[in-house]
Amino acid sequence: MNVNCNDHKVFGVVKGVLPFFFFTLLPLSANAQTSAGDSVLNHKGDSRLSVGGYGEVTYSRNYFSDHVSRYSQPEEHKNDPSHGKFDLPHAVVYLGYDFGKGWTFGTEIEFEHGGNGLAYEKEDEEGGEWEQEVEKGGEVELEQFWIQKSFGRTANLRFGHIVVPVGLNNAYHEPTNFFTVYRPEGENTIMPSTWHQTGASFFGRYKDFRYEAQLLAGLNADGFTNTNWIKNGAKSPLEYDVANKYGVALRLDNYTVRGLRIGVSGYYSQSIGNSYPRNAAGVDDTYKGTVAVGAVDFTYRGHNWIVRGQADYGYLGDAEQLKYLYNRVNKKSPYHHSAYVSKNAYAWGIEAGYDVFAMSQKLKANSQQLYVFGRYEQYDPYASPTKGISYNYTAVKRMAVGVNYYPLPEVVVKAEFSKRFLKSAYNDEPAVNISVAYEGFFL
Repeated sequence: MNVNCNDHKVFGVVKGVLPFFFFTLLPLSANAQTSAGDSVLNHKGDSRLSVGGYGEVTYSRNYFSDHVSRYSQPEEHKNDPSHGKFDLPHAVVYLGYDFGKGWTFGTEIEFEHGGNGLAYEKEDEEGGEWEQEVEKGGEVELEQFWIQKSFGRTANLRFGHIVVPVGLNNAYHEPTNFFTVYRPEGENTIMPSTWHQTGASFFGRYKDFRYEAQLLAGLNADGFTNTNWIKNGAKSPLEYDVANKYGVALRLDNYTVRGLRIGVSGYYSQSIGNSYPRNAAGVDDTYKGTVAVGAVDFTYRGHNWIVRGQADYGYLGDAEQLKYLYNRVNKKSPYHHSAYVSKNAYAWGIEAGYDVFAMSQKLKANSQQLYVFGRYEQYDPYASPTKGISYNYTAVKRMAVGVNYYPLPEVVVKAEFSKRFLKSAYNDEPAVNISVAYEGFFL
């Protein structure tokens, strides 16, 4: 959620509102972002119950082939017809409650792609084989579900299913926090998005800093792939998250400069052996599969501009051994990936938009905004060849230009032209994307 300098004047006088509000809503800088993990209980009014949410309706026309061999045989699919789709990427309901004495509850219930139950997908990594997705409970998920004890602005404890705020996309994943129709592609490719796991969090604010440390179930190397790196490592096909190994996530944001937020974040865990059944011999027992991710990001809001940027770099130890893990070679498991996984992955991007309606006093007075924006990013989930095997189509440069129209602060209409630029052996991938989205609180 975005807040301005006047927000704390409104909420500061509300009686009976949980102490958590005073931590969340006292802004450290004008128009700076607050954590997405904090936003669940950022509601209006003096009710102990909070209700809100966000959602997106999208349309895309992709002017490139959707054939499974478009990268292995690019010349044969250079002139394939375009394809389009309507989608509901995310529909999320926020619910929160203040029990009193610093105890609060919050949850996000997410419906992905408009449905539930198991979904099928065509796996490029498996030669186009049809598979069921590894989805816990299908496509209805508890993205957040936690109990919190607040001791004050500087110290809060949260236990349950929580957002892992590593990178810009995970920390600020609502559709009003990025210009593109879909979530920024680089981070969404190499890391879980939105990354949410069960664990414990300690966070707070002191002067111009917000800090957070989390202890989580470790990632599962069985889910790592060549085209998405560790993205699927947080998913579990079981009724619980396996915690043979543990992960640690850290984030620090600074708001010293007016309108500017600068954040650094990181993650560390071991991933091999964090699976069920746990193989007590062989590769699974010998190697660790250390995962280390570092990220830096910023958001600037001022003078009718919004500028956002991020850079992420990741390391995976023992990457050459993942192909031989017990659950990856067992054809009866939900994983069995035949491709190698990279030791390194990276993503960086920057976007900037200018509110052209700010030049009209009438439109500005009606709280309407029209941002004309541009975005450029580069990413590669397979940045270093493993055992000499390369997948050159994973290296992507992407640009997007378009508009974001806000008839109201909580509603945005987006339109963009985007294009992926691949290495010369492959066909570039242009697309037109349109969406209508909202994010806000109703109670």
